[in-house]
Amino acid sequence: MADGSGPFDIVVLGGGSGGYACALRAAELGKSVALIEKGKVGGTCLHNGCIPTKALLHAAELADQAREGEAFGVKTRFDGIDVPGVLAYKDKVINGLWKGLTGLIKSKKITVIEGEGRVTGPNQVTVDGQVYEGRNLVLATGSAAKSLPGLDIDGSKVITSDHALVLDRVPTSVVVLGGGVIGVEFASVWRSFGAEVTIVEALPHLLPLEDEANSKLLERAFRRRGIKYELGARFDSVKTTDTGVVVSLENGKTLDAELLLVAVGRGPVSAGLGFETAGVTLDRGYVLVDELCRTGVPGVYAVGDLIPTPQLAHVGFAEGILVAEQIAGLNPVAIDYDGVPRITYSEPEVAAVGISSAQARERGFDVVELTYNLAGNGRSKILQTQGEVKVVAERDGRVLGVHMVGGRVGELIAEAQLIYNWEATPSDVAQLIHPHPTQSEALGEAMLALAGKPLHVHN
Repeated sequence: MADGSGPFDIVVLGGGSGGYACALRAAELGKSVALIEKGKVGGTCLHNGCIPTKALLHAAELADQAREGEAFGVKTRFDGIDVPGVLAYKDKVINGLWKGLTGLIKSKKITVIEGEGRVTGPNQVTVDGQVYEGRNLVLATGSAAKSLPGLDIDGSKVITSDHALVLDRVPTSVVVLGGGVIGVEFASVWRSFGAEVTIVEALPHLLPLEDEANSKLLERAFRRRGIKYELGARFDSVKTTDTGVVVSLENGKTLDAELLLVAVGRGPVSAGLGFETAGVTLDRGYVLVDELCRTGVPGVYAVGDLIPTPQLAHVGFAEGILVAEQIAGLNPVAIDYDGVPRITYSEPEVAAVGISSAQARERGFDVVELTYNLAGNGRSKILQTQGEVKVVAERDGRVLGVHMVGGRVGELIAEAQLIYNWEATPSDVAQLIHPHPTQSEALGEAMLALAGKPLHVHN
């Protein structure tokens, strides 16, 4: 061992959301932990994902507000985007959080090993020739941006989100390949910054994993914002030119732009890391686990984007904590992944928890649903945002899903996930008083209506 102290209770390979959450919780529970990270602790979420993209989206919101000030009687002027200034703001946010995280990890007496680790046995990881043994091994190597077969990323004209986060200019025009969360968020940022944007999505709607009504609302809002999209359109090829790219679709259309952003999802980082050596089973690069994140090898676990669960930082946190508590003998409860809230931080935002109407019917529920238009919500009127709150419930039973579109609705999803996860009925929530004027009232109003006592709802 590096410190001569014998085997660690847990060796964690990967210091992203899942890995560091596991390390912190295990340390709190009195376990000795080694955390191996080849880059900076915090992983994709902190350095290349959630935090930097949301910083850009906030800058984009300010740009929109500067343009729209006169609608509120405020004389503002939009003079353009200072890209170095935006990047400096983004980096300041990241660095502050990173320093806080490294300090927290240090305070918990976790042994941090910098370098690229490779699994060399069921209970050991080798880093730069040094072997680290653990009574338990937690694989948390995360994910990386994917591409399509034959689509080469050059980092200049054909880029991924990693390149987009450090781009030194506002492009005049962009084709975004992929209408999922990443593609939609970057499309929103660039449009606010002044670019012409076209999204290409092979499936029939943007955000294809969300409730179809939400997707349609987002599409309508994007159309009003001047964001173009090609739905049900498959990518064929891209050619680079002196001025940018020409993107060809299978339907025969071609799109000219300065950049092509490839946002077709993220794939697990597992190749060449020796996982098979430890006897771990992989499928399409993902490590297969049971409902408690256990691989088929005793004492070996996997968490986060490396396993085929929702690729969300808060899922990684929860899985890391679950594994730490299991190793410590606390018998934690398996995660209900339907109960995990998800947010797309575009303008407007899209937020959801639970299942859609279609999924509920597929699962045999007798479904009732109610849609509350934000036009009737005072706070939303003040903010000049449009959208809706849709609640899906079992007839005479619990709430099965909450699906929302509108400015800032991501902040409402915390209450919605409590309603879903505590198996509340609409009448349970209807008796609770929501503060006025807030957007949270929209959720309360929907529950009042479903409970049979509507207030500000047109029947």
